[in-house]
This record gives sequence, structure tokens and C-alpha cells, in this order.
Amino acid sequence: MGSLPLQGKVAIVTGGGRGLGRAMALGLAAAGASVAATAARSSDEIASLANAVAPAGSRGVIVPLVADVTREDDCHRVVAGVVERFGRLDVLVNNAGRGMMFVSPTFMTEPTKFWEVRPDVWRTIIDTNVNGPFLMSRQAVPHMIAGGGGRIINISMNAATMTRRGFSPYGPSKAALEAETTIWAQDLKETGVTVNTLLPGGVTATGMVPTDVPERIRNALLPPDVIVPPLIWLASDLSDGVTGQRIIATEWSDAVAKKLMPHTCAE
Repeated sequence: MGSLPLQGKVAIVTGGGRGLGRAMALGLAAAGASVAATAARSSDEIASLANAVAPAGSRGVIVPLVADVTREDDCHRVVAGVVERFGRLDVLVNNAGRGMMFVSPTFMTEPTKFWEVRPDVWRTIIDTNVNGPFLMSRQAVPHMIAGGGGRIINISMNAATMTRRGFSPYGPSKAALEAETTIWAQDLKETGVTVNTLLPGGVTATGMVPTDVPERIRNALLPPDVIVPPLIWLASDLSDGVTGQRIIATEWSDAVAKKLMPHTCAE
């Protein structure tokens, strides 16, 4: 049997209990990585992830951890614990996020005007979606640099949704995250650590979508595992040198991968 693309790699997936996070944690483990999957409130969902891959012997493992990315101490504990257990950290997937369901369960049919959003809800979404990736990356980067390189992958959404009516503050929070990607990629130039944005490419079947959406919308939802193929590529050595990019999962192909490689891209 050939070696798995992420054999020996160590990854952290924040918000790994459901939806995109669950699909990515399982995908990384299936590709051979050892994965720490975090959840902010309960270990039940991430514990089931560990059971899902346990029988797979030669594949990676998933370690469930309860941690809140808005808490600096939690971020330190997760990263330090992973490095202590596995001896390294290769991949950080900043996926944990708060969506529009925190603003209103009817956000898809009844837009909430920005001045109607409660300040505490606004702060929670911004704190999780913007500050959380910063706090996790701040802890991860020194270990990655010391280890000779690494991957930071920030999970975003379609650009049109960022400025859609009634999508404050979720839309602006993802716009800020993409700006972080661009800036961090420049800050980390020549360190061996890359930073890229990855998004599904459409509305995805996750807990951020209300259960009572019209059937036509529900039937069009993307499966969460649509994001796994480009994720595995980004996390692997195949993406060496690719940084500061925005990758859309529904548009992913081998041809796209080749265009992203530094030696094939026009200056």
C-alpha cells in the first residue's frame, strides 16, 4: 500500500465537532494525519469523531479537546498539548465560528438590520471569527517555524455573502479573516509557514443553516466533505510555496492546483 498524503503530519481543527469541521477532521485523519479537534462547549460531538476513525489502524487518530478559541489560555493549552503529545504541529485549520443563527434563527428570510443586532452578540461573533484565528495562529506559528514550516488554513465563505443585506456581523467577520490571511502570508514569507483561505463555494449543510429553510434551498446545500480534497492538498507537501491564496472547493481540480504552484504562476 502506498503512503498516505499526510502520514506523520499533525493537525489542529478548531470547531471540529460538526459540519465542515467534522468533515475536515475526518478527512485529515483518513489521509494519515494525527488530528486534535476542538469544540468550545461539549466533548460529545468531537468524542464521536475519535470513535469514527479508531478502527482504521493505519490511518491517523483524532484527539477530542474542549477549548474556546476566544480564550488565550485555551489556545495555549491546545497547541502546547498537541506539541507535547506528538512532538510537532504541521497544520492549523481555523474553522471555529459563530454564524448568523446567533443573530436570528430567521436570518435567511427576515434580514436583521445592523443596528438591531445586540452588542453582546456582535462581540461574540467578531471575537470567535476574527480574534479566535489570531489567538490560535499566534500560539501555533512559533512551533511551526521551529519545525521548519507549517500550514495555516482559514475557513471563509463566498465574497458575495460578506456584503449581503442583513449579514452583520458574520459577513464582515469573514472579510476580516481573509484580510488576516493576506497579511499573515506576507509576515510569514520565507519561514516555510504558509497561510491560505479555503471556502466551500456555496451554502453548506451545517448547523449554521436553519432547519426550516425552504426545500429548494435545502436540496441545493453542499455536503460538508466538498471541502476535503483541496484541504488535503493544502495540508500536504504538494502545496509547498503556495501562500496568500483564496481557494474555492467547488472549483477545485488538478488544473487549479497546478496554476497555484509558484513555479507555474505568472508574476
